[in-house]
Amino acid sequence: MIANLRTLPIVERIRLVEYLWDSIAADQMSLPMTNKQMAELDQRLDAYESDGIKGRLASQVIADIRKRL
Repeated sequence: MIANLRTLPIVERIRLVEYLWDSIAADQMSLPMTNKQMAELDQRLDAYESDGIKGRLASQVIADIRKRL
């Protein structure tokens, strides 16, 4: 079955990947996080809250990237 995927046009394969990714994203809550993952998220949240840098608007980031191109 998987070998037959190569016979599909690339547009169809891309649609299939998008569908699969969307279905995984919709079901992600059914996957429990490990203690290590939880600790990493806690560490990142603590770092975010302590450094005082709240980030930049996407439009500012995009403008900076365009300047460099």
